[in-house]
Amino acid sequence: LDLKGDKVKKILVRGPALSQSGYGEQCRFALRSLRKFDWDSDNPIFDIYLENLPWGRTGWVYEDTEERGWLDSLLVKTLNYKNSWSSGIGGYDMSLQVTIPNEWEQLAPINVGYTAGIETDRIAPAWIEKSNIMDRIVVVSNHAKHGFDNTVYELDAPDGQKAFLKCQTPATTVNYPVRSYNEAEIELNLEHDFNFLVVAQWGPRKNVESTVRWFLEEFMDKPVGLVLKLSLATNSTIDRHHTENTLKNVLNSYPKDRKCKIYLMHGAVSDDEMNALYKHPKIKSLVTLTHGEGFGLPIFEAAANGMPVVAPGWSGQCDFLYAPLVNKKTKKTKIRPLFRSVDYTMQPVQKAAIWNGVIDEGSMWCFPEEKSAKFAMREMYKNYNKYKGIAERLKKHISKNFTEDIKYKEFADAVYGSDVNEHEPDEDIKNWIDSLDIEEYE
Repeated sequence: LDLKGDKVKKILVRGPALSQSGYGEQCRFALRSLRKFDWDSDNPIFDIYLENLPWGRTGWVYEDTEERGWLDSLLVKTLNYKNSWSSGIGGYDMSLQVTIPNEWEQLAPINVGYTAGIETDRIAPAWIEKSNIMDRIVVVSNHAKHGFDNTVYELDAPDGQKAFLKCQTPATTVNYPVRSYNEAEIELNLEHDFNFLVVAQWGPRKNVESTVRWFLEEFMDKPVGLVLKLSLATNSTIDRHHTENTLKNVLNSYPKDRKCKIYLMHGAVSDDEMNALYKHPKIKSLVTLTHGEGFGLPIFEAAANGMPVVAPGWSGQCDFLYAPLVNKKTKKTKIRPLFRSVDYTMQPVQKAAIWNGVIDEGSMWCFPEEKSAKFAMREMYKNYNKYKGIAERLKKHISKNFTEDIKYKEFADAVYGSDVNEHEPDEDIKNWIDSLDIEEYE
């Protein structure tokens, strides 16, 4: 196969490409980016191979789409290529490993680690050791980049001197883009016209139990609903029963004749149906009292659809919930929050969240404050039109600056190690703000 010159790199992508999970979507984003510069494109940079990884107990992508067919073709292509190694053909120019850093390996002459990073204030020592065997690192948010760039551990050297463990490999941030979806409908039997939305996997980090309890206590006698798109691990029937029972254990502490309503959504929905959920006329605001996010894809998708967001202003979601605006009078540009923020304190992660080698004991993340969270939800309900206007401004910012063309090229540049169109990159980070479509505010 003539790949039009030496610049085309045979790249092995290793990640959960078929998983219905955050890392699964991250891997598919990576593959979509590389595909824009595949060997049969107008600007051939990559010859793509794929090794699929299982990801916990999550289900697999089930829709019969063009993309799923392409992923299957890459898996077959890779298997055939591996079988040809005995004939003297073999090896890759690069590897792109989409997983947590603990699993990064040296698989090719050039190795790129791509991770959602960490939701806490630091990365684990095991991550630093693995990071230092990689040639490049790509992360999904500036919060994640901060963890790689600034975590330092002091070690005792054999001679009694102090030594320091620090990531030496440069990390580049590439956010997700706004994707295009087909029109779809999703039928929900919602009694009230105003409903909050939570999208999460129920676990310590997502803080779902506090979200449910504080909602109930704030809106006990109000015509407000809370739609929970939840699972514990998978979309299976067994998981649904476990999720229902976990939720019932929380609800049993509250009166059954309350006016506010709780709705549980469980099971697989298509990307189009999920996007329709963010547009549902009775679902008004996304609320997340998360302890931390690598990026916060459901928050991003809600904001990209113009849905007002209630969230703490810490971790990965800050990359897209804030936007530069210029004051009409002073003409000065400021980065401003375009969401309803919740106050928080920084505290050590709960024991239930400790994951040795990933989230080590002593790591910290944010704890949203109960009083502030209740007040924020109350404000969203009472002053919805105000926050809807703010959300529309944020939608405009995201739609102009988080396009697929922009983010696919940024990712390909980060992986390849240079500008894939051979243009000089910006020399100063302030050019990022100069390049944005900035809106004026009163």
